[in-house]
Amino acid sequence: MRVYVCVKHVPDSAATIKVVGKNQIDETVTFLLNPYDEHAVEAAVQLKEQTGDAEIIAVSVGKVNAANTIKSAMAMGADRGILVVVDEQPDSLVTARALRAAIERDGKPEIIFTGKESIDSEGFQTTHRLAAAMQIPATSGVEAFTWESGKVRVECDVDAGTRAVIEMTTPCVVGCGKGVNNPRYPTLPAIMKARKKEIEKIELAALNLDQPAGRIEILELKPAVEARESKEVIGTPQEIAAEIVRILKEEAKVIVER
Repeated sequence: MRVYVCVKHVPDSAATIKVVGKNQIDETVTFLLNPYDEHAVEAAVQLKEQTGDAEIIAVSVGKVNAANTIKSAMAMGADRGILVVVDEQPDSLVTARALRAAIERDGKPEIIFTGKESIDSEGFQTTHRLAAAMQIPATSGVEAFTWESGKVRVECDVDAGTRAVIEMTTPCVVGCGKGVNNPRYPTLPAIMKARKKEIEKIELAALNLDQPAGRIEILELKPAVEARESKEVIGTPQEIAAEIVRILKEEAKVIVER
């Protein structure tokens, strides 16, 4: 069976990211495989180990250097990759349509794994837009996953301490959270093998996508400004506790007396 994993090339959150112009970032910073997508790749690899006959295809929509992220996925166990090449990162609607077109062009999926979100845009939309475009079921925030004979059973975080148990028939889209597994670290031999694995590159225009009626555009990016100041509270334990309560009531206003 064919298992597809949708991965995204994102800037390293540990890097110092600078805004360039009004709505771009300095792309000389380190980019990597979206951390949530690592869990999606691991879920696909574990499924392949379970079934013994799965082919894992990593699919991405991004600029040419997003091939490096696909190589990271292949070093973790993906068999080959598909990159839809774009000049600028499209919104989630176009991304989902491009992923659908690339996957359907390649073959028939049994399961499509994604991360539940990307750490750069945090839109939480691509997983569900992809499923809607393909008219198949989807769920996100998955913290437990099992597959058996064409059926997927997942557990998803709903509220604090609450999980929904969902069963879906395949094909379906599974958006992985960080609790679903522990991604393996690629070994040096796996990294070397990944360099020789196939990455098919497709220009976005070649997919002949229908233009959506609307679109999302980032008009401006602003660096986050830290306005908080640290304050030392000293005294006896009783005095410190009383001062913290006063701060919460009068300054933070998170405690309201009734």
